[in-house]
Amino acid sequence: MILTYKYRIKDSSARKTLRRYAYAVNQVWNYCNGLQRDIESRYRSGAPKRKWPSYYDFVNLTKGASRDIGLNSQTIQCICRQFSDSRDKKRRSLKFRTSAGSRRSLGWIPFQKQSRQVNGNSITYLGKCFRYFGSRRRKLPESAKGGAFVEDARGRWYVCFHVEVSDDLATGRGQVGIDLGLKTLATLTDGTVVPALQHYRRYEAALGIAQRANNKNRIRVIHAKIKNLRRDHLHKATAKISRENSLIVVGNVNSTQMAKTRMAKSVLDAAWSMFKTQLEYKARRHRAEFIIVDESFTSQTCSCCGTIPDSSPKGRGALGIRHWKCDGCGTDHDRDVNAAVNILNVALSAKRRGDESQNGVSNTAG
Repeated sequence: MILTYKYRIKDSSARKTLRRYAYAVNQVWNYCNGLQRDIESRYRSGAPKRKWPSYYDFVNLTKGASRDIGLNSQTIQCICRQFSDSRDKKRRSLKFRTSAGSRRSLGWIPFQKQSRQVNGNSITYLGKCFRYFGSRRRKLPESAKGGAFVEDARGRWYVCFHVEVSDDLATGRGQVGIDLGLKTLATLTDGTVVPALQHYRRYEAALGIAQRANNKNRIRVIHAKIKNLRRDHLHKATAKISRENSLIVVGNVNSTQMAKTRMAKSVLDAAWSMFKTQLEYKARRHRAEFIIVDESFTSQTCSCCGTIPDSSPKGRGALGIRHWKCDGCGTDHDRDVNAAVNILNVALSAKRRGDESQNGVSNTAG
């Protein structure tokens, strides 16, 4: 498994050098993107269809450019690889990287292990030494591979290393279903609640003041604070869940579609996608099973008798109903806990059906 170790560059004087490298990176990226767009435009104008240039084509076309633009040849290869992979994923040409102006693309300078040297709390790249924070708190393993220099919206630079780690952390014994929400970020089957701290809402007034004053630096600072607080909260919650459980089941709530509704601010502030992504890779490190299931009717179905009674909350108009009583068995339900239990039951029933079918096939074969 590959993790990213991120350290902040110490020297503010390094910004000028790194931005010069980032400018050269943008030229290589834009060159590759220009070739791709030229092929697509020719095809749309009626010319015979041509094969898209591959990663190796881009490498051959940019060969010898390292001396002219002041970049390492391996860095140019990394740019070509990233462009080729991103283009194949999107199945079309990409955006050009802007090097100046208010819409300037954030700096990105990839490198391979062979093109950098690490010594203590510093990294040497293209003959320049860059010192960074955090080497004592989080020591960089010798297994570190390539990485990249990256820039944030405030103009601060970081160096990222790709580190291969083993998936041998202790596995928990529990099994948990998770219902995602807005008033509470997540509700677990045992009734444990991960609160929705609503970081954006907390700083919304201060952000509005800064925006009306057109204080761009202050706006960036507030956005960075919101992002860091949200990420810290999610990391702590997902680490605890993945550490204590061997089976983690989450509903397939579609945050992209809900972000198009009037609840967009709250949905984006909850960061469900980031929550699920962190759970997935942390579960893999703890050798736990992570499953996403269809959560349809999980709020309406009674987790005790398995029916959908008339008393259960249905539709958007019933979102305010947080507690209800089943007409069939008389069980009192907390809406979110009941949904979390049903989400877990969906995964367990699917696993049982899979095990039964495998046993049936093996018995038949015997």
